[in-house]
Order: sequence, then structure tokens, then C-alpha cells
Amino acid sequence: MSMTLSRFPIAKLAYAAVAAVLLAGCNADSGRYPARAYAPIPSDTLALMTEKGATRSSPVLIRAYKKESEIEVWKQASNGKYEHIKTYPICRWSGQLGPKKREGDRQVPEGFYTVTTAQMNPNSAYWLSFNVGYPNPMERAMGRNGGDIMVHGTCSSRGCFAMTNEQIEEIYAVMREAFNGGQKAVQFQSYPFRMTAENLAKFRHDPNMSYWKNLKEGSDHFEVTKQEPKVAYCGGKYVFDADGASRLDPTAACPALKMDPELAQQVAAKDRHDQEKVAELVGKGTPAVRVQYADGGQHMSFRTGRYAMGQSDDRYATLGMTPAKVASLGDISRPEALDSIEEYAVDERGQRRQATVAVAQAEAVKAEPAKASPVVVAAKSEPAVVGTLGKNKPGKPAPVVVAAQPIPANVTALAPAPPPSGAFSAIGSLFGSRTAPKTEAPVATASGESKPFYKRWLGASEEPTPAAVSAEPTTPQPARAPMPPRRQADGSEPPLKPMPQRQASLAAEQ
Repeated sequence: MSMTLSRFPIAKLAYAAVAAVLLAGCNADSGRYPARAYAPIPSDTLALMTEKGATRSSPVLIRAYKKESEIEVWKQASNGKYEHIKTYPICRWSGQLGPKKREGDRQVPEGFYTVTTAQMNPNSAYWLSFNVGYPNPMERAMGRNGGDIMVHGTCSSRGCFAMTNEQIEEIYAVMREAFNGGQKAVQFQSYPFRMTAENLAKFRHDPNMSYWKNLKEGSDHFEVTKQEPKVAYCGGKYVFDADGASRLDPTAACPALKMDPELAQQVAAKDRHDQEKVAELVGKGTPAVRVQYADGGQHMSFRTGRYAMGQSDDRYATLGMTPAKVASLGDISRPEALDSIEEYAVDERGQRRQATVAVAQAEAVKAEPAKASPVVVAAKSEPAVVGTLGKNKPGKPAPVVVAAQPIPANVTALAPAPPPSGAFSAIGSLFGSRTAPKTEAPVATASGESKPFYKRWLGASEEPTPAAVSAEPTTPQPARAPMPPRRQADGSEPPLKPMPQRQASLAAEQ
């Protein structure tokens, strides 16, 4: 996204030389690069490494999840197994769930990638960054193009994983120290969502499911062994931990592959358990769905006052977001698109069913008790974001408001959801976006003014309010919005834009 030099051999060598000097540590040349490139690993993160039996120089592995908008950092412990160190909320990603295929599709890649020292960029216009390594050998063999997919700061994405400046500074430091310790390459695993039975049941009819099941194989290898899976390619798919697989042709048919029998048995047992759980969930009525984004997503913690006001959350590396740090988020790309995310039911062919569900994020919407027109339905296990749903077309029912379920037990709960008007007002003041429109539905009341005049004149008693019935919402219409900043004519990146300061009304609403 932000670098084009890697496409030219000479520039690529120069770029690698810069990274090599940087990774040599704080020496006489350290003043040649921004101080942020030499930032130390925070003491609390080092303490977590020590607690898990890892060191600052031990190998690192990174896992990313688009739907949950999270990046995990894992470090290798003294026993050779990787231990989870921290989870970082992603500030912005773009596109839809599904793999990246071509330049300009705004998709964030999904797959297994390799990051070397040559891909570390201390001089990024997006604070700090590293190239994830898309396209990998299999994607190139399949004709997929586009490149310069980064993990960077500044919270603006056109196919990248955009973090806060503080987050990328910490992740960059962890990787830098691992390279200093002798690690040659960092494996970067990118998934559409966490490979749980619940997600597999929900997305079972998605057109990308066959590809996602292939990614799950690699995820299962890591979950079973807690070691970096060896990745190879054949037949247009990934193969993991297979003997002699490094010499395979990505597009040729896969030969008979051998794997450690014990490992193969453990992976098969995990997959069998997951499939049984999927079948159980489907049998209990879990609907098949798809999620339609206007343009990607953002972690829910960025859409609440808790993150913005600096109230730390032990589960996330929020690093205490003071008002100054809020401003450092920069020019968040297409904030209005975050208010147009829809989850809808699909049939066996992956086609939309008539009944759709607009999913509301717990931090942005509070479900109201059912009255005459609105309908409150059961909450989803993982609330998404909803905002501008568009106008209803004639002859179609009103949108459904969905109540959010509690966060699972293994997740630290975030702040309670503010009232809708206050939340949208806070988001508008924080991100500079317009307040999401609110559709008012007529509500029957018991007051005399709501009765027909002849009933009030005759003294007729109030008729019972009709029971709420299921309704099918219309398809949300994403808001039209300008594209995020493009590179300038000379190929350089636009300068960082400060984010508007939060208004005093946010503090009152919290």
C-alpha cells in the first residue's frame, strides 16, 4: 500500500540494507532513523514474556482475524512451543471477508505469509510498518496481484491492517528484537475470523468456505502443536507439515504426502471434534449467514468511550488512550462505512434469503422493549456494527433491532453501551463523521391523545397493544463517501492529518 520500492530489485536491496542497519540495534547510526523505530518493548510486555517462559529475543509469530478485528502476538517459550503474549485491537481494515485477488480490490489478504527484515519499514509515512508478504508463492502462481500490504499505524486502510501508532510501535519493537535474536523470518497468519465451530456453522454456505477450511487446516496444526506450521503449496492449496513438501509446484496436483502419524492423528481428531460441534449447532437452528461490509471494519473498543477516554482493558494493549493519543489516530479512513454492516441469512447456494438481520453492535445500540412496531430478537453471539440502514422501500417491513449478548466468559467485558443518541454523537465527534440517522417507529401509548376522537368522546376503553411479530428488515444502503487519501503524484504518501479533538459532550455522555 504505502511502499512501491519493493517492486524494483535495486531499490529492494537498498531497502533491505536500511532495515539491516536498523535491526543492528542502537548504535552510532541510530540517529539516522526516527526515534520510534528504536522504541523499547514496554516493561509490562516484557513481564508477560518472562511469565510465559519467553525472552525479548525469542522467535515471534503473528495471527490476525478480520471479523474480530484483532492481531495476536505469540512468542516461543523455552520448551519450543509458542505462547500467546498479547492481543491488539485493529483500528481499521478494509474490504470484505474473503481473500485478496487483485490490485485495487481493497481486500485485506487471508493466508500464510512470511515477513523478513527487508520488509520492515522504519521510515513509513504511516508511523512504522512492515509488509506482510502478499502475494505468497501460491497466490502469484494463481495470478493474484497487488502488493505492499502492510501492518502500519495511522488507522487508515486501503487493504492493510491499520493499528494505532502506539500499537505498531510495540509490535515493531517485538519483531525487531526477535530478528536481533537470530530469527530469519516471522510467520504471519491471516484469517477471515477465528476458526471456531460457531463461525464455521454460521458461514457454512459462504462461497469462500472451501478456501477457509484449507486455512483452518493450518490453524489446527498450530493449535495442536503450538509450533509454527511448515507451509507448502500444491494443487492450488496450502499443505502443512508434510515431508518434502517444499519442492512442490503450487499449481500442480498434490502427490501422496507423508506427515508425522501422531501429528496427523491429533489434527484429524481436532477437526472431527469441530465438525461434530458444527453439526450440533446447525441441528439446533444456527442460521447460515453472510456479512456485508460497506468497507471493512474496526474493533469495537474503538467505538466506545472506554478506549477513547483511556480506561485500560487488560485483554487489549490499549496503552492508555489519552486525548492526545486519540488525536494521534490520524485520518481514520471512511468512518461512515463502519455504520453500514449487515449480517443476512443465506440459503444452501449462499444466496440471500428474504429474511435478513441487521446486526447492532452492543457498544453502539441498546435494544428497547418491544412495543407496537419495533421487534427485538435474540442477540447474536458476536455483535457487528450497524448504523445507517437506509430508507425502507414501499411494501417492505422495518429493520429489526438486535440486542447484543454478553461477551463470552474468556473475554474481558468492555464498557456498557451508551444510549444510541449519545453513542452516535460521541462517534461523530471522535471520528468526524455525521450522526447516524435514526428511524422513528410509531408507538401506541395509553394516553387519551392517542385514541380516535370518537372513542375519547364515548369513553371507550384502551384496546390492547398488538403483540410484536417477526419482521424482515430491508437491505441497508451504505452511505456514499469519498475515498481515503491517495498517494501523491510523485508516489509519496500524504502527510498525516491530525484527528479532530473530542468534544466536551463525549465526557458528559460517558
